[in-house]
Amino acid sequence: MRQIKHPTIEQVELTDIMYALADPTRLEIVLMLAQAGKKLTCGEINLNRPKSSMSHHFKILRSAGLVETLIEGTEHMNSLRLEEVEGKYPGVLSAVLRSVIKS
Repeated sequence: MRQIKHPTIEQVELTDIMYALADPTRLEIVLMLAQAGKKLTCGEINLNRPKSSMSHHFKILRSAGLVETLIEGTEHMNSLRLEEVEGKYPGVLSAVLRSVIKS
């Protein structure tokens, strides 16, 4: 089984988080995961974009330390690393999410 690499929370940089959240598609993915409050499959996060495009966005989100993807059988289960990110950068992710929800 193929493992997906994720940075440890110590490796997560604020500049990478902000870069990842600057893209509207990635911001929408993060918002969907936050609102769901649970793991979602790639199919459940349907933004009517090509699979290759979505794969790219998930790769950026994982590299930034925002999303964790676990392979369970044939499914890729995605979850937001909200608690970990908030622990390292208090208020940053929650403030971004609040601003998007108010828009």
